Amino acid sequence: MKNIAVELKGVGKDYPHFRLQDVNLKLETGTVMGFIGANGAGKSTTLRILMGLVHQDRGEVTVFGSRMPQQQALAKRDIGYVSEDLRLYGTATLGWHMSYIRSIYPGWDSAYAAHLCRHFDLNPAQKIKGLSTGQRVKASLLLAFARRPRLLVLDEPTTGLDPVARHEVLEALMEAMRDESRTILFSSHNTHDVEQISDQITFIDRGRVIESDDKETFLDRWRRFRLEVPPGVCLPVLPGTVATSGSARLAVVTTSRYDDSLAAAYTQAGVSVKSVDSMTLEEIFVANVHSKREEVAA
Repeated sequence: MKNIAVELKGVGKDYPHFRLQDVNLKLETGTVMGFIGANGAGKSTTLRILMGLVHQDRGEVTVFGSRMPQQQALAKRDIGYVSEDLRLYGTATLGWHMSYIRSIYPGWDSAYAAHLCRHFDLNPAQKIKGLSTGQRVKASLLLAFARRPRLLVLDEPTTGLDPVARHEVLEALMEAMRDESRTILFSSHNTHDVEQISDQITFIDRGRVIESDDKETFLDRWRRFRLEVPPGVCLPVLPGTVATSGSARLAVVTTSRYDDSLAAAYTQAGVSVKSVDSMTLEEIFVANVHSKREEVAA
């Protein structure tokens, strides 16, 4: 059994206009978890609590066995954190930042840092204020990656990047994943990026974790049926049905509990199955969010 790198139990935080509610999350060592939610869903709040930057009102947080925020100084030795609002010193060079981080963290890998400089096309002699948005993100990632931390916490690292820069960042993440002892928590609203690199997926919406599972399970059990319903035939509501759309004659049914017996059940009810389509992670996320919101409203 793998060791647990990160665990959140019943974590909550109250703000005047937002509430993070009973977040339960468990991340095994060597796992890459995609943490997906719309803007304002609670992703950044959760990660800041995990980092000890915000103190939770309720619940427990542990990172490599250290309780947060009480033991955050110990835990942060093993964490590399990058967020979209991370600030570097504008008048200092990238090389100065690299030397500064190297002086603090004994695990700094100078050869790997040089490799990332070449890969990201960064010049250590250049001042931070002269870097583009994409270059600043890549510089932040370099400073986190080259420490060789056991846990990488990445809060929207690809936001605002052009396609080439996004590809370079994802390539560096996949390279980091080759070390099976490294754990990554990757927050994003870009499901395409998450789908490429993650093996675990967690959806969060309106301050609640609405579902968490391994990626392949999500992709295997969510399907979209395209059905033809003859006159006089009633479309059955089968277990796992999340949404039904279309007309009385041509229906589209989304299910979260697909197996081969569903097509047989529709056929037995007199409904013609025209196709059974796989769904992308983005489609699954949107359908999941709509379904859970309807449950809460009901």
